[in-house]
Amino acid sequence: MLEIREFDIASSDENMRLDKYLAEVNDDFSRSYIKQLIDEGRVKVNGRVEKASYKVKAGDEIVFEVPEATELEVKPEAIPLDIIYEDDDIVVINKPWDMVVHPAPGNESGTLVNALLYHCKNLSGINGIIRPGIVHRLDKDTSGVLVVAKTDMAHRILVEQFKRREIEKIYLALVKGFLPYDKGKIDAPIGRDPKDRKKMAVVKENSKPALTRFEVKQRFRDYTLVKVNLETGRTHQIRVHFRYIGYPVVGDDKYGYKESLPVKRQMLHAYQLTITHPRTGEKKTFTAPIPEDMEKILVELRKNNTIFP
Repeated sequence: MLEIREFDIASSDENMRLDKYLAEVNDDFSRSYIKQLIDEGRVKVNGRVEKASYKVKAGDEIVFEVPEATELEVKPEAIPLDIIYEDDDIVVINKPWDMVVHPAPGNESGTLVNALLYHCKNLSGINGIIRPGIVHRLDKDTSGVLVVAKTDMAHRILVEQFKRREIEKIYLALVKGFLPYDKGKIDAPIGRDPKDRKKMAVVKENSKPALTRFEVKQRFRDYTLVKVNLETGRTHQIRVHFRYIGYPVVGDDKYGYKESLPVKRQMLHAYQLTITHPRTGEKKTFTAPIPEDMEKILVELRKNNTIFP
């Protein structure tokens, strides 16, 4: 069956090329692959097939037909992996910040799945050939701990743990601004931003509950390092919530501000993950140390930016 995706063009997107717009709002596909689908007539604007160069207008209604993912062939690749833990049921990876978790049409190589297929003899087949073993994901520019299922049994149990919110997910984030609260929670529903379909936002309608707890680890004059506990797992939740309260994640091109610090990506790291092992029932906690690029920024801040209690 085809997957149908629908988009309404906001005024902020007016005059953008059709292929560029769809590439930005469908970050699981490359622009070249989207252009191919447009050329095949799989994209309609207001009921009509348009060219990739069509300039979208406010109020345009776009219907995008996505072919079945099973058409994609995923090949093993000898990409080094930073393995935190591995046994017959699971493998826990410290994902680098510039790696995509799974392939997508037009972007079939260099992903974590390509690397896992080379490293592991078996992965859970529940998610098919595109996402074998993948039970959760991190954004490309987010580093840190990610657990992968090697057996179908482990996959089913881990997915249930995520659904029941039994898995503890701890992140470290460097945010812009002097956050005055030692601890707090952000309880605000998240859905698609009605003014910009490329983003998520705190909205009342067409949204899902989202709860983020945080604790300040270190304050600087213009920045704050926070430990974040996600109690729900909405798309871009940490980035959206901290922007909502006025302290966006440093280096976040989508939700942040222009940044003076020399960063190449958002300063967000999945620091710790606690699961119940699917076979033994034992609680296991996995930790990924702060990556080099983030640690370098923190060292500079400690040198040159007054530290506050």
